[in-house]
Amino acid sequence: MVISNLVTPLTRQTLSADVYLQLRDLLMNGRVMPGEQLSLRTIAEALGVSVMPVREAVHRLVAEQALELSSNRVLRVPVMTVSQFREITSIRTNLEGLATAHAATLLDAAALEDIEALHERFSREMSLKRPDGSKLIAANKELHFAIYRQARMPMLMLMIESLWLRVGPILNYDLSTGVARVREQIQTNHHGQIVGALKKKDAAAAAAALRRDIESAAEYIVSVGALVAADALPPPLTVAAPAPSVVRLPRLRSS
Repeated sequence: MVISNLVTPLTRQTLSADVYLQLRDLLMNGRVMPGEQLSLRTIAEALGVSVMPVREAVHRLVAEQALELSSNRVLRVPVMTVSQFREITSIRTNLEGLATAHAATLLDAAALEDIEALHERFSREMSLKRPDGSKLIAANKELHFAIYRQARMPMLMLMIESLWLRVGPILNYDLSTGVARVREQIQTNHHGQIVGALKKKDAAAAAAALRRDIESAAEYIVSVGALVAADALPPPLTVAAPAPSVVRLPRLRSS
């Protein structure tokens, strides 16, 4: 991964906050992988800032458990166990289901039009012979959060965002490697059911469709062994979980 292709050089005064937002966006959009090592200096050079604001932003993300710093000062994206992932999935279905149900009763025609446009964007990319995994991941997140914002519950949004910050990197495995799921349009069908329920203002149906979308993706991720299975809860995995690969970032030259 070349991080300079994923971030935008910063020029504003609030450098630490800007660095935090960009790194947070990378994590929530699944643009970095579990187990991937990150370099403070490489990030700073990619953003065109000193190491200090990067260090401040990273410490904030470590406190939020979105990144981890080992005893030998190695910074990396955390790996996740099966039980941790199942727990987060359970919490997500409840919180995001609540947001979707509220959105169904509150969204107006303009918001529904925006949501339908995002659904179409996701569907078009999914229907391509070789869809771009990064575009699918970004479109999926935008669609989900466009729905959740319509709940008009800022506290709930903060909780949902914190969960996506933890789970974003692992979602790569679904939309980037789920070839059969992409071919079968599974996510597109789930999204279509959510949007259809929103159009009818059917809160229960919208929340149920959202739950199926999240749980279907989660079961695929567990089944392919993309997680650490050491403390897995029943049912047991049928595919052995390989150790996560560590990608070392190339050092970028200063511009």
